[in-house]
Amino acid sequence: MIATNKIRGTRFILSLITGVLFSAIALYLTFKNIPLQDFFSYLETVNYWWAIPSLIIAILSFLVRVVRWQVILSPVKKTGFMNAFHPLMIGFMINSIFPGRIGEIARPAIFYKKENVPFSQVLATVISERMFDIVALLLLFIFIFFTVEIDPDIGINFGDYYLDKDSLENIFYKSIIACILLVIGVFLISIKKVRNIISTMIIKLSRIFSTSENKQIQKKENGLSFKIIRIIDNIASGLEIIKSPKKVIQIFLLSLLVWFLMALSFYIMALGYPGIDLSILEMCAVLVIICFFIFLPSVPGFWGLYEAGGVFGMLVFGIPPEVSAGFILVNHVVQIVPTIIIGLISAMIVGVSITKATKDIEE
Repeated sequence: MIATNKIRGTRFILSLITGVLFSAIALYLTFKNIPLQDFFSYLETVNYWWAIPSLIIAILSFLVRVVRWQVILSPVKKTGFMNAFHPLMIGFMINSIFPGRIGEIARPAIFYKKENVPFSQVLATVISERMFDIVALLLLFIFIFFTVEIDPDIGINFGDYYLDKDSLENIFYKSIIACILLVIGVFLISIKKVRNIISTMIIKLSRIFSTSENKQIQKKENGLSFKIIRIIDNIASGLEIIKSPKKVIQIFLLSLLVWFLMALSFYIMALGYPGIDLSILEMCAVLVIICFFIFLPSVPGFWGLYEAGGVFGMLVFGIPPEVSAGFILVNHVVQIVPTIIIGLISAMIVGVSITKATKDIEE
């Protein structure tokens, strides 16, 4: 038990160190070519009152997320708004204060303990949600790619990479392939015949690779195989939503609304920033680019990579680095601090110990 705790502790520390390193490099590369005096002088010209309506719209996007998760959860368990709201906000809060995006696991872990639903089924609903997010973002990216004019001469050095229009095109095509593979994988798992084939293969492989003649050990190995099969079946149950075209359309529209509200939040915030005159569609492009950057490992809250993605995204539309850096940094604070506060309040209401929750997640 002590050895297991040490291994978990080591994994946590390594995850944190990796995230800190990525984010520190990202912050350095983002701000190294920005004149700090101009940066701080610019911040003095900002009208910060626009942060209030921007924050309200950002919170509204979280409420839409809750409604969307309720719909995705419906085949597993129909649940009330607040029963879905608290685990979701606690999950986002944990993502903001712990490394490794463990908030994605915290949400189903908290929900299954409170609602007595199999964990793997609830986890599958979170996987479905992320799939819809990715598809919505990619469709936004495709639309933006063909409708928003990008400076062909744009370019910025980021570490060992030179990011330009060709880089965006490369990301664009690779993302489409990844999205297609993801959708195919989820679709195949939801088909019972495919699951039966996978189950048969797991049992056969277990027998092939079993080198022990001890019947008790063989029994344990077979038990593990059946546990894996049961988890796959539970995940499939959580993905039942994709069998209903009506609900798929509903979830997809809610996903587009989530990201539109996030872009609108950016757009409203920018009204208080001199020198930023981007349309809401261009702000959507900036948001999508930020999302691509924060796919990389980072510290809690995506510090560094969020700023790097935002500065590059706005540079694409000709916004000076000191202006975009000021906007993105303040915007990040406005987005993340209320998320942490609301998540902590939800944890107190539900009676969840954050420390215990993270230990449960490790288990």
